[in-house]
Amino acid sequence: MQYYHNSLNYLQMKKILAIFFILLANNSFAGPPYDTDDPEPVSFQHWEVYFSSHLTSDVTQRGGTAPHFEVNYGVVPNVQLHIILPFAFSVVENENLNYGYGDTEIGVKFRFIKESKSCPQIGVFPIVELPSGNQSKGLGNGNVQVYLPLWFQKNFGKWITYGGAGYWINPGEGKRNWQFYGWQVQYQVTEKFSLGTELYHVTASEENDKGDTRFNFGSVIDLSKTSHLLLSAGRSINGSTRFQCYIGYQLTLGKS
Repeated sequence: MQYYHNSLNYLQMKKILAIFFILLANNSFAGPPYDTDDPEPVSFQHWEVYFSSHLTSDVTQRGGTAPHFEVNYGVVPNVQLHIILPFAFSVVENENLNYGYGDTEIGVKFRFIKESKSCPQIGVFPIVELPSGNQSKGLGNGNVQVYLPLWFQKNFGKWITYGGAGYWINPGEGKRNWQFYGWQVQYQVTEKFSLGTELYHVTASEENDKGDTRFNFGSVIDLSKTSHLLLSAGRSINGSTRFQCYIGYQLTLGKS
């Protein structure tokens, strides 16, 4: 998944975002704002609606969403339907900003083992990326992609930890199938916010690329019982990603 404005200097924006995260990164959710996901679906007949933006910057370009709209719905117990509708941007060094609709993401999360005292909950979350974005402008992949992950999660009082691995089927000229390996830990600091961190590795998705190991620090802040602010920021440890961040507003709806 991949906001930027020509009139805003990138370094200034980066400093503003860094200050923003320092002030607010002081709740317990899985998935967004992290890249590592979890096996826990939305509760039956409940909704999660996200209005979010994601930025990634490497040596030669910046890309992301501004914004993307994500909707999750608990269609039956232990099963969640999922869709992301993104407005994407891409800025290659010394070139103009490209902005438009990106690749649509759809998926189904299925938890097949519930958590017990001795066993973590386990689930799968297959995802399909539809090539609705303009590939020539860097707004889409140009081919249908399929993601097949397996996720685990365990709770220990105020601590929650989850992670797993997934395989991306990524067809097309110059493309390579690639893998994701990640794990996340977070702590419920107060009733209204949590702090977390994740570490993950992605293998190369193109023939001339290398793998990328990244980390994020994040927080979820409850504004009310139904409104939540989600934040994360990080970078590569041994890859090309200089900076990445996620800012999102989540609305949760459903029967009490």
